[in-house]
Amino acid sequence: MASGADPAETPPPSRKDLRGAAQPVEATPDAGAAFQSHVRAARTEFENQVAHARADFEEVNERIKQRTGRDLIVATLIGVAIGALLVLSLVFFKVGFVAFALAAMLLGLFEFTRALQTAGRRVDLIPQLVAGTALILSGWFLEPWLLWVATFVAISFVAIWRLVGQMAAADGRTYGDVLSDVLIGGFVQLYVPFFASLTLVLLREDGGQWWVLGFIIVVVSADIGAYAAGVSFGRHPMAPRISPKKTWEGFAGAALATTAAGVLVGLFMIGIDWWMGVIFGLVLLVTATIGDLGESMIKRDLGIKDMSSWLPGHGGVLDRLDSILPSTVAALTLFYLFTPLVAS
Repeated sequence: MASGADPAETPPPSRKDLRGAAQPVEATPDAGAAFQSHVRAARTEFENQVAHARADFEEVNERIKQRTGRDLIVATLIGVAIGALLVLSLVFFKVGFVAFALAAMLLGLFEFTRALQTAGRRVDLIPQLVAGTALILSGWFLEPWLLWVATFVAISFVAIWRLVGQMAAADGRTYGDVLSDVLIGGFVQLYVPFFASLTLVLLREDGGQWWVLGFIIVVVSADIGAYAAGVSFGRHPMAPRISPKKTWEGFAGAALATTAAGVLVGLFMIGIDWWMGVIFGLVLLVTATIGDLGESMIKRDLGIKDMSSWLPGHGGVLDRLDSILPSTVAALTLFYLFTPLVAS
């Protein structure tokens, strides 16, 4: 060749020769492997954060459980499920709420009667269930004034049944015990089915479903406010001989919660003025507190913690209705008082 160079020794063209610029010849790191490593690190960090948050939550839940005797997680899940069923039945299908109320009343009546029987009281289950069913349905099907007649008939029915049963037993039970059994049987009818029937009386009114939902929201707000404030700040027992875990701090939290809930429910749900909403909330606070303490006193007298264990995290059905049942009287009364004022 003219240049005198050996073709075999001629070097291959460089990247610079081919592309006009020098290029690095070293291999770049594998981008896919780097991305996977980054994802694994992020996932590990996320799992650690979740585990840490779960451990903190379980620690808080355990402290709450030790303080209140309730499992917060289970109680919340069951409460949300019951609340959803309640709202759906009220908003979309009034008759569905009648079935819901009847089922709840029968369960509460059953566990209350069983608790009394366990404590040695002669309370007849079948007559209580029969009379209770008739009484609560009277609130839906009969005129309000006939409800009082139905109540008298229901109490008379269970009283006569108990007297006849006692005569047939002839077991030497004392007069005082028999009289106590009769009075307690009548009280059971007033406490559970009669109060529940007032809810159906309210439900029958125009817009009654919103009043029922509204007063239940306010009562539940009282429970939540008392629970949160009591767990966080509770120091001074409210009624230590009746319910040692209830505190004045919890009552203050319940007062704030019911006042706020009463105003909001009044303005946006049942159409009353804000000051009526304040009264609505505070009156229901009083009735809910009385109902709560009243059932606590009954359970203390019977020597039990809960009426049953059917609702994990809550106790029994009646343990969830203790604040609601007496509040039906207040809700129905306020409906009759406020509705004409708003309409005028």
